[in-house]
Amino acid sequence: MTVCLIPARGGSKRIPRKNILKFAGRPMIAWSIAAAHEAGCFERIIVSTDDDEIAEIATAEGAEVPFRRPVALSDDHATTVDVIRHALDWLEESAMVPDTLCCLYATAPFVRAQDIRAGADMLKDAQFAIPVTSFGFPIQRAVRIEQGRLAMFDPQNYATRSQDLEEAYHDAGQFYWGRSEAWRGDINPFGAESAPILLPRWRVQDIDTPEDWVRAELMFQALSSGDRSTDGSDR
Repeated sequence: MTVCLIPARGGSKRIPRKNILKFAGRPMIAWSIAAAHEAGCFERIIVSTDDDEIAEIATAEGAEVPFRRPVALSDDHATTVDVIRHALDWLEESAMVPDTLCCLYATAPFVRAQDIRAGADMLKDAQFAIPVTSFGFPIQRAVRIEQGRLAMFDPQNYATRSQDLEEAYHDAGQFYWGRSEAWRGDINPFGAESAPILLPRWRVQDIDTPEDWVRAELMFQALSSGDRSTDGSDR
């Protein structure tokens, strides 16, 4: 069995109620649920939440909400892996432990069904499959501000040409595929047991602050005005 788990707690701080705020005319979580359905590779699509309103909206959008997430796993300190393991424990108690589980974030309006399917295929010879995208600037030339002045993190690269520096990537913040035993184990999801799903930078945007939200809406509008439909197709 293959499960999609969408974590969506009610107590988001920087953007209150962000999991169900309207984004491009739909509750934010609806985009993730639609992409999971379109991917066509899940027997169950489950939302893990502590919030009744989120549960109601998720159910209306076609997801299951078979349990409520405990308060201890709904604060700012609970990790994604904690939430995944709680869901796996619940599934095990119900005699329905999946072979693989995809954790899909509720705030991922740019996620596409084809990328989700690609991750499922990669688990044939990997423990995890994670979307990543490249940094827009060489991280080896990053600077910090110290007492009002600049300082390089890695001064030895001051004179190195950008094209001679190794390209670096970061987590796209959309979803994480993993085998159930890998989620329960001590394997680092960002290590040698993980296969990368490469995404272009123009389809990646974290949505953690009001500024992020505005940028994401502008990106979404630009993409929707091109060759990509707004009804969730091929997402």
